[in-house]
Amino acid sequence: MKILFVVNEASFFLSHRLPIAEEAARRGYEVMVVCGEGTGEQKLGALNLSYRTLPLSRSGINPFEEWRTFRTLLRIYRDERPDLVHHITIKPVLYGTQAARWSNVPAVVNAVPGMGFIFTRRGPIAAIRRSFVNLWYRIALSHSNMRVIFQNIEDLRGFLAHAIIDREQAALIRGAGVDLNLFTSTPEPEGQVTFVLIARMLRDKGVREFVEAAQRVKEQHPDWRFRLVGEVDPGNPSSLSTHEIDAWRASGAVEWLGHRDDVEVVIAAAHVVCLPSYGGEGLPKVLLEGAACGRAMIASDVPGCREVVRDEVTGITVPPRDAQALEQAMVRLGEDPSLRARFGRSARQKAEAVFSVEDVVRHTFLVYEELLMP
Repeated sequence: MKILFVVNEASFFLSHRLPIAEEAARRGYEVMVVCGEGTGEQKLGALNLSYRTLPLSRSGINPFEEWRTFRTLLRIYRDERPDLVHHITIKPVLYGTQAARWSNVPAVVNAVPGMGFIFTRRGPIAAIRRSFVNLWYRIALSHSNMRVIFQNIEDLRGFLAHAIIDREQAALIRGAGVDLNLFTSTPEPEGQVTFVLIARMLRDKGVREFVEAAQRVKEQHPDWRFRLVGEVDPGNPSSLSTHEIDAWRASGAVEWLGHRDDVEVVIAAAHVVCLPSYGGEGLPKVLLEGAACGRAMIASDVPGCREVVRDEVTGITVPPRDAQALEQAMVRLGEDPSLRARFGRSARQKAEAVFSVEDVVRHTFLVYEELLMP
């Protein structure tokens, strides 16, 4: 049996789906990753994972380039003849399902990690794109042996409400999971209260609101620390510029650590994990990791985030795009160590009960086996 994983970026696959590929290899499947060119695919080779690349622009809408992407994917499917393809994120799902149907791939799994920036941007152009993508989903998701995996119940209900898929085609698997042995619950560090936002440096992740709130909080607590961890993303229309982030850092409002591979160390060095996202999240991995580390969290009250951060139980939820509410939540948690400890304990318990990577892998293979049964 051969499984193809199709994803925008190799780096995303390695951070979010590698345990599934490793389990597939242990079970005797032949595994291949198909990803965009220049997205870290060399690291796949270093892990002895075979791969093929395709020209893929995550946000591009040039019809000639998009047709080129589809044709390349179709050729890969016809060359490789997989038994099952697992598509991850919007374009692989939309193009890949059609390509699988045209090349007679027996089984298709479509993972919808979140509705993405198309569904969180405002304005008439964004509205037109949303309508177009919804229509495209209805047309594209028509494979006869297919399951669509959602990370949160609200995305699943939305697809069903818009009659994009039938209920029997839907599965709920809560996120990419978290390694509970790597992300362990540790005591808070000594020293000044530290807040951390770990994400790509996008407007849609609420980075500007985080900085604005940090500036206000520092007027009351000048010794508290606020850290941004992650890179800019030029391929995303929502990306901030390096110049803007450097200006914030120079002002003393925040520290910018850039990309880090040791996220567990970064979280252990913080008191509160923040993600003031605008929405479009599936199930944010950083919140799973924050919960596993037993940290109190602040997140926007949007689908995906509220699956992990239950208000007044594992953290505080705030309205998206509201720096003042975020500031108030920061002050409240920063000044109350006992409240942080209570939220952190509840978060770790939830991570152990619901979000382990082993559970995610097990449930994913139940979906595979159901599709591959003769």
